[in-house]
Amino acid sequence: MATATRAAYGKLLETELYQNKDIVVLDADLGNATKSIAFKKVAPERYLDMGISEADMMGTAAGLATCGKIPIASTFAIFAAGRAFEQIRNSICYPRLNVKIAATHAGLTVGEDGGSHQAIEDISLMRSLPNMTVINPADAKEAEEAIKAAIQYYGPVYIRLGRAAVPDIHDEHYQFNWGKGEVLSEGDDVALVATGIMVAKAMEAAKELAKDGIHARVINIHTIKPLDEELIIETAKKTGHIVTCEEHSVIGGLGSAVAEVLARNCPTHQDFIGVQDAFGQSGKPAELLEKYGLTVEAIVKAAKK
Repeated sequence: MATATRAAYGKLLETELYQNKDIVVLDADLGNATKSIAFKKVAPERYLDMGISEADMMGTAAGLATCGKIPIASTFAIFAAGRAFEQIRNSICYPRLNVKIAATHAGLTVGEDGGSHQAIEDISLMRSLPNMTVINPADAKEAEEAIKAAIQYYGPVYIRLGRAAVPDIHDEHYQFNWGKGEVLSEGDDVALVATGIMVAKAMEAAKELAKDGIHARVINIHTIKPLDEELIIETAKKTGHIVTCEEHSVIGGLGSAVAEVLARNCPTHQDFIGVQDAFGQSGKPAELLEKYGLTVEAIVKAAKK
């Protein structure tokens, strides 16, 4: 069943995470949209609505972390990564404090909210910060497991979540492997290296390519930083052609991260599926993905190069 990763976050807060008495959830007047409000139902004394004050929220989260708490700060990705960047940099990452940032409504699929609210630069911003881990789950189950893993990890973590429902890729037995890419299908003709909502599209593209006798290796990169460099290099040597797929700008995101690894270790032909140095626009999510070339057809075309 298709479920939004932000919904998985809310469910996990209400059914499981509230039991950890060290967890404190903060939001910036968007609790109903981010789904963090679910935590308030079961642990109101540990839920802080900071109002429209994202920078203050990050500073407060940093302070709570110095007291031994595990703060989870929630807001839209455009505000988390953009508006509060300085506080994340200086108050959370610089001292390497144990703050988790659950950033929802990332990417083009925010839809009608338009370019001002479509965070397509957040991965680039967050992965540039020393001490920051960046996670972009592919589906609801992976979001749940990634968040649980983030709670167990000591240090800043940016978890990128979406507004729209996405297809289920993983079953109930899925286990999140911190910092390790997930090989979803094998092939030695081309590699489709995807993250977030584009993982499902990469899998569809692999099926289409198979009809033409092209065998694609599909890799889910849920942890963009630290990147699974060993798997990227192995895959490049095996296929000789990599197509990166992301709901993000091609500047600074997954594609850039993969290209950096390949340039240093194994120069390889690479194509980039993502937003091509442009702002988003208001529209329905499916229409926006089509307009900006984040489609199965675009992946297939790039793979056939």
